[in-house]
Amino acid sequence: MFRERFRDLLAQAPADREAIDFEGQWTSWGTVQSVARSLDNALNERGLGEAARVGLILENRPEHVAALLEILASGRTVVTFSGLQPPARLAADIARAAVPAVVGRPQQLAGEGVREAAGEALVLSLLADRVSASGPIEPVVPTPEDLAPGIAVEMLTSGTTGPPKRVLLRERQFATALATSVPNPPSDGLFRSGTTLVVTPIVHIGGFWGALSPIYAGRKICLLPRFELESWLEAVERHRPRATGLVPAALRTILQAEVPAEKLSSIQVATSGTTFCPPELIDSMLDRYGIRVLPTYGATEFAGAIALWSLPLHEKYWETKKGAAGRPVPGVELRITGPDGNPLPAGEQGLLEVRTAQSPLGADEWQRTSDLAALDEDGFLWIHGRADDAIIRGGFKVHPETVRLALERHPAVREAAVAPWADERLGAVPVAGVELEPGAVAPSPQELRDHCRELLLPYEVPLHVVIVDELPRTPSHKVSRVDLLEQIKTALSSEVAV
Repeated sequence: MFRERFRDLLAQAPADREAIDFEGQWTSWGTVQSVARSLDNALNERGLGEAARVGLILENRPEHVAALLEILASGRTVVTFSGLQPPARLAADIARAAVPAVVGRPQQLAGEGVREAAGEALVLSLLADRVSASGPIEPVVPTPEDLAPGIAVEMLTSGTTGPPKRVLLRERQFATALATSVPNPPSDGLFRSGTTLVVTPIVHIGGFWGALSPIYAGRKICLLPRFELESWLEAVERHRPRATGLVPAALRTILQAEVPAEKLSSIQVATSGTTFCPPELIDSMLDRYGIRVLPTYGATEFAGAIALWSLPLHEKYWETKKGAAGRPVPGVELRITGPDGNPLPAGEQGLLEVRTAQSPLGADEWQRTSDLAALDEDGFLWIHGRADDAIIRGGFKVHPETVRLALERHPAVREAAVAPWADERLGAVPVAGVELEPGAVAPSPQELRDHCRELLLPYEVPLHVVIVDELPRTPSHKVSRVDLLEQIKTALSSEVAV
């Protein structure tokens, strides 16, 4: 039904109706339809019809949303590429994906090696009101590799521990996620009132849903290229949203800037996903602004959220369940299993398994994840890290989450991240980067390691701790451990760390 819904919007929305607010200017449905129509015509001329894989270099811009809507509405498959990565990485990603068509802004396509990486694929320039080809379009007969029947999206994961990988989201998963977490379209027309703010990059699952869900439900969106406090506050003032989505880094920015409460008076709730949101941030937003921050837990593989906090749950349970990821969304079953695969009782820690129609395995099979978790007696999910994140140090298992939490107990540390450092003798050892609280006196790396010794087992203490201005992040705002290791190597070579 989602494909039909997007087709209806592209065919029936009044051309002069406002669709997307971007940098203070409205893009109308007529412009969205113009982009969609020209893209459909070019792909059909090439011979790439239903089920064709179409690579789309995504950024938070109206024309990218228009192209996304058209690919989904026409029954094709979106293959996402991140426009936020350097040209060399983008080119390598395009080459690996081997799509029959690549769509992107001229500035993206002009990056070194990008067009060459597309090979024989049709390359289309995405403009504000249309797409265009650099020359005549020659028709081809699609190969089986050019088609992905039944697949809605081939989406990149966030790539926090290595190169991003692709996840296939089937039409069934996509439709189930919409049905369980998004209001139905209005029964008496195409649209409903209100505007939703979208800040998270749409190339990843959080921003992807952030943009498409309100459009599906009939709402306008206000699309921001990224979270910048002043532009976000201006958007809040223009649209007065009751709900918004904010990652932990954005919440910290708001609190540190001491934004006057009246500027946020319209906001009742803020959802927070992509990474763990510390309870103290949630408490601070509630105490200072009366805004309840609702954590969500999900994964690209499940097409979005599988557990969350609702407003009623937060009002009833937050004081006693701080730190939980929430309860499963409707249609999702969760269980915790031990090493033998058998379910564990409430409160015991093991591997999280999920059964839902949002799963790639379907509605009847349990999908095992790599998350260490527990379910309490009230059905709340508690995430304790990832089993596959474990650093094996000379045969001893070190969980990065344990080390991170210890570092963050130091009063000068705002946020920490831990990564595995290759060691010839031990195999790997933990190393860490930390951001400091604004105005805090910088402790020495040795002081931070001594602090860890008081809280951790000897083999869990990181070999190096580096103080950084800012932890490196993926477009979905998770810490990139690959880039963190490079940051630590650079710091050590400059003798910043002891």
